[in-house]
Amino acid sequence: MPITPFHFGPGAVIHVLAPRHVSFLAFCAANVLIDIEPLYYMLAHQERLHRFFHTYVGASLVALATFALFLACRWFARLFWLPNPFQWQSLSLLAVAIGAAAGTCSHIVLDSVMHFDITPFAPFSDANPLFRVTSLPALHWFCLGSGAMALLILGVRRVAVSQNAR
Repeated sequence: MPITPFHFGPGAVIHVLAPRHVSFLAFCAANVLIDIEPLYYMLAHQERLHRFFHTYVGASLVALATFALFLACRWFARLFWLPNPFQWQSLSLLAVAIGAAAGTCSHIVLDSVMHFDITPFAPFSDANPLFRVTSLPALHWFCLGSGAMALLILGVRRVAVSQNAR
């Protein structure tokens, strides 16, 4: 199923470990954008769902598109004085770029383990050395565990900050 939230767990851990340097919003946006490809091919009743954008070359273009989309949204929001929930307009461009790159690269890695129709190194190779390197339940538990770990780290941080504020 495309646009799965399983991909967000590892991104949450990456973000909580380096919150000023990795945008979780860009990470998630890149994961959603990259999965428009298999969604399109599912709706078109095609057999092979993961094609160009599920290669490292294609994923790099998705990361660039995510960055450009972020810039366009920020410009639009500032032009029309739109509200800034979660302070997303204040994110550094480097954090957005790193978040988008981490999102697309991790997406290719995770999908390479799960899907037989991915050729992550195309056009240079049709090999997928990560296919079934681990079981699907283990992969899903890794993604869920990553998200849980991120929530735990955030909770511990929040408690530590509130203890220091006293």
